[in-house]
Amino acid sequence: MEAGAATVVRSPFGMSRAFNSVGRSGAYVPDFVRLGTKLPPSIKHYTSIYQPSSGHRRVGFGNRRCLVVWASSSPDSAGSTAPIAPLQLESPIGQFLSQILISHPHLVPAAVEQQLEQLQTDRDAEKKKEEPSASGTDLVLSRRIAEVKANERRKALEEILYTLVVQKFMDANISLIPTIAPSSSDPPGQVDVWPSQDDKLEQLHSPEAYEMIQNHLALILGSRAADSTAVAQISKLRVGQVYAASVMYGYFLKRVDQRFQLEKTMKILPNALNEAESDTQPAAGGNKKASGEEFPSQGVASHPEVSSWSGGMSPGGFNQGIKASRLRNYVMSFDGETLQRYATIRSKEAVSIIEKHTEALFGRPEIVITPQGTVDSSKDELIRISFAGLKRLVLEAATFGSFLWDVESHVDSRYHFVMN
Repeated sequence: MEAGAATVVRSPFGMSRAFNSVGRSGAYVPDFVRLGTKLPPSIKHYTSIYQPSSGHRRVGFGNRRCLVVWASSSPDSAGSTAPIAPLQLESPIGQFLSQILISHPHLVPAAVEQQLEQLQTDRDAEKKKEEPSASGTDLVLSRRIAEVKANERRKALEEILYTLVVQKFMDANISLIPTIAPSSSDPPGQVDVWPSQDDKLEQLHSPEAYEMIQNHLALILGSRAADSTAVAQISKLRVGQVYAASVMYGYFLKRVDQRFQLEKTMKILPNALNEAESDTQPAAGGNKKASGEEFPSQGVASHPEVSSWSGGMSPGGFNQGIKASRLRNYVMSFDGETLQRYATIRSKEAVSIIEKHTEALFGRPEIVITPQGTVDSSKDELIRISFAGLKRLVLEAATFGSFLWDVESHVDSRYHFVMN
């Protein structure tokens, strides 16, 4: 089955369910941050192998190998620099689009349209093909071939979506953060050597959406959000989980902001949101829903990593950084069913992209589950990163999620794969 709303993922990066805690304090607090949830026990040990050689370079993930496309400073330059995105594409269509993205980025939309038409033709031909009337081996073989072809189409579709997301970053003149490789020094060096592009990332969101992203940052960084020069030693696994959660938050935020902006343009927003005082309400710690229920912040600072980033703030301290906004109040006006629907990533392909991109950026960690069901953190790698670097990671992740919503909707209008 190629389509379907996906809510369950195998990744260790905190995507074990649809993020159902959006309404707790007005911005999404991932479950692992709030309650320190356990990771699924089915995670396998998995290592990545990287073996550069002359000419084209290849990367292996487990027993897979893929062609890596590298960006050059000019068409005539013999050397090459870093790849334009952490995740390297493996399918023939993905590698073709990677080459187009490097050499002729303006042709990517036309190339994508052509590939989608071919995928549609292949899918239609597969549907028209009749299964063998005979039972037994021929029927099993026929179904297996159809399954393999469907998986190939799905992989190609994922890489088309990923290419379009990367192109949107290129169009905005923003470089994606490169793979955070394991440090060979002791103590480890600071990993965030990338330039700050916060201003460019801010311009890609509406003012209302960026307010929500600022609240999300306040929940994660706490009082250290403005301390850009401070450097912390943090679990790489936890940073990866925060990145994946922020991608999902950006996806959700773009989805609700699109509806908000439409209703705002049509002047059909709820009356309470059109009042001027809604922009100057007290901080979220004093906000209440229409029913009078307070937004609890229980457990936000209980996670050891969040506590270390925020300087040991109390749960109430987190809410003090949350500012009221029209978009936040708009989200709070949703009923439970609508909120759950908007907080669910619509396709398996989008979920897979988030998982693979995060693993390509941070590596696939070695997860060990103790007999008590907890995670053994003794082998967890620690990285040194500034709070400015953490902010850049979260901003990029939220923008990645926003772009993913855009390209998923665009591609689905031409090659239907999202289940309503």
